[in-house]
Amino acid sequence: FLKFYSSAYPVFERRFSDHLSTTYIDIQMSRPQEPHRPFLPFGNPFKFILPKGSYLSPKLLALLNAFEESLTERVKSLKPGSKEDILTLSWMTQAMSTLCAIHTDVKTLITELELPVCDWDEKWIDVYLDNSVKLLDICIAFSSDISRLNQGHLYLQCGLHNLDGTSNQFMKARSSFDGWKQHINSKNPRLENCFAILDSLTESLNLPKIKNSAEGKVLMQAMYGVRVVTVFILSMFAVTFSGSTKELKDLQIHKTCLWTEAFVDVRDFISQEIRRIYSSGRITALKELEVVDTSVKKLYPLIQNGVDPNEAEQLHLLTSNLTEKAEKLSGGLDVLAKEADRFFHILLTGRDSLLCNLRIDSTVSNPAEVNNNVEREDVR
Repeated sequence: FLKFYSSAYPVFERRFSDHLSTTYIDIQMSRPQEPHRPFLPFGNPFKFILPKGSYLSPKLLALLNAFEESLTERVKSLKPGSKEDILTLSWMTQAMSTLCAIHTDVKTLITELELPVCDWDEKWIDVYLDNSVKLLDICIAFSSDISRLNQGHLYLQCGLHNLDGTSNQFMKARSSFDGWKQHINSKNPRLENCFAILDSLTESLNLPKIKNSAEGKVLMQAMYGVRVVTVFILSMFAVTFSGSTKELKDLQIHKTCLWTEAFVDVRDFISQEIRRIYSSGRITALKELEVVDTSVKKLYPLIQNGVDPNEAEQLHLLTSNLTEKAEKLSGGLDVLAKEADRFFHILLTGRDSLLCNLRIDSTVSNPAEVNNNVEREDVR
């Protein structure tokens, strides 16, 4: 130790040597009831070189860096090339696909860390199981709202059917379009609960601290990134589906990771655009839904009191336009629903896998209980 410091800190060596001698004398001459002086009263200098528990092997460091670099690229992919692409169904589908990829990545990382469930801290397991239930609830709410919007497509189809070339039944068409307006402006009670769940997930972003496991530290840092990006994306979805920015929050992060800069850039870009969209008076941030609603508003006055023969061509153009936009909305919703279902399945299988491993570990740790169960089965 002295040899290490003597080349750079000769004064420190002399003081430290003097201190050793003094400490030795004090220990020899002190009375039993007197507390001994600590060997290093100023603390262990090595703590400043290698803080306790901070060392990661080259393998673990490589795994963590690879994961965070991948996460950085996935976060960057959430920023569209143009503001016009924000909160379109195609963007939302891509965001959900990115979410699926991130959660798959962390499953792969867990396998590569070779950290069996039996070595997981109970706090990790509790947090994981609690969060997975909340995320499943949010997925169910989103799926129900996608279904609600798709049901609105039935009103559009019915209205357009009554405006075709053979049956201009304007009264029935108006009734269908009135139903469309009421339907898309209705509130989904499941979404209201989403904001409370997201608040809870935000408050618990910081996972339990890890003291003794290097693999655990890597896992917790990776999980922090996954949780931050997940809460952000799902929050954007909740705001988009609800049609309100009152719950829009700029998610704050307190850790410096490889993906931090990319995340802050994407967060600010998307949040500012959503606020701009709603401040313009639009009913929803979802572009395809807004386009369909605008088409309905253009068509409705034309059929309100019947159509003049001179307006027949305009009616045809507006009807064709609405048909095209409605089909695009319905098709986009179907694709988004499939991607949301895939994310739900990833969450569910991950949760089931953890519970299965916990049951296996519990069984292996109690072989006597296994034998008793086998004997009872034989008796039956």
